[in-house]
Amino acid sequence: MPNPALLIFVYNADSGMFNTLADIGHKIFSPESYACALCAITHSYFRERKEWRHFIESLPVPCRFMHRDEFRREYPGQQEKLPAIFKVQGDTLRSCVSAKQLETCDNMELLKKLIMNSCIRD
Repeated sequence: MPNPALLIFVYNADSGMFNTLADIGHKIFSPESYACALCAITHSYFRERKEWRHFIESLPVPCRFMHRDEFRREYPGQQEKLPAIFKVQGDTLRSCVSAKQLETCDNMELLKKLIMNSCIRD
């Protein structure tokens, strides 16, 4: 039986309380230069958007969420620009949505379509 796929969503932000507070401030005071397109769409200033949570829960594959520092520790050879979405199948990790694609995605509906077309139906 083949291993089920897993999606890994990697934010272009580091983990930890200080970094979270700095990111909130950046989103509020300088949203045009905020470095994480994935977070900008999926989170309000303080929490995950409900529409996003419902979408994730509806996906037919398990999902994992990581910060940049956590991802780099676990996958030190992976140098893809972040944020990005990866698909893990067996021992293979591959990008299914790149940072460039996320940068051009400016709303939740487009993000959901991108995920469905690039990560789920491939």
